[in-house]
Amino acid sequence: MLSNRHLSGWVLASPLALVLVIFLVAPIVMITVVSFWGATEFSIYPAFQFDNYAFLFGSDVTYRVFLNTFKYAAITWVFTLLIGFTVAYFLAFHVRSLKWQIALFLLCTIPFWTSNIIRMISWIPFLGRNGLANSTLISWGVIDEPLEWLLFSDFSVILAFVHLYTLFMVVPIFNTMMRIDKSLIEAAADAGASGWQTLWHVIIPLTKPGIMIGTIFVVTLVMGDFITVRFMSGSQSANVGRMIQNDIGLLQYPSASATAVVLLITVLMIIGILLRFVDIRKEL
Repeated sequence: MLSNRHLSGWVLASPLALVLVIFLVAPIVMITVVSFWGATEFSIYPAFQFDNYAFLFGSDVTYRVFLNTFKYAAITWVFTLLIGFTVAYFLAFHVRSLKWQIALFLLCTIPFWTSNIIRMISWIPFLGRNGLANSTLISWGVIDEPLEWLLFSDFSVILAFVHLYTLFMVVPIFNTMMRIDKSLIEAAADAGASGWQTLWHVIIPLTKPGIMIGTIFVVTLVMGDFITVRFMSGSQSANVGRMIQNDIGLLQYPSASATAVVLLITVLMIIGILLRFVDIRKEL
């Protein structure tokens, strides 16, 4: 009987496993294989060599680009966490009506009804030299001339990242907060805990799984993004995604594959470190 149950379980899981093998495992294997191939100015030839990785790790540009990628991911994570936690806390503990919670939560999803690219480039006329932000600041007398760093800078890149990915932090944190037993908060208040003490010692520890899930979403999305950096920096800045895009544009597929493999390993290491802090399987 037990063997039959195991067999039926494998049979039920086999369609999903087949899909994962074809569309996830096989492409990763192919990319890894191509990363060891060689390339000339006009052709690509199968081989097993480490030239692509040697060139990648032997270039100072690689380390600067990876450092820039980590910088974008870290700063975006901080702002999305602050905004996402605040929004989720307000929805979970200050909005009492379930109907209003649903309505306000759906309001947060409205930007996702349009394309990421549309939402991203909508910042360009707002932040431009003659855009609404500079015009307003000049009319208020705050500045005498337009601010050049509002657009095509690290500021605009991070602003776009925060705008695009904050909801990926709101959703898991809100989901975790809604599972917190409200009697625990009441017990903390009865014990004399202040609002900040309740937040720090009760709510935040119980919200860690949601924070970690949101962190994984935001960090992986930012580190793999390339189009945002291209448009919002005016091609003046780069991250790892841009490196891969440039290699593909030059038909240097082995070099692009090697960079993609290193990026994948880096992201998996970050996820592995994050998963050591909390067991998110209970949340899933």
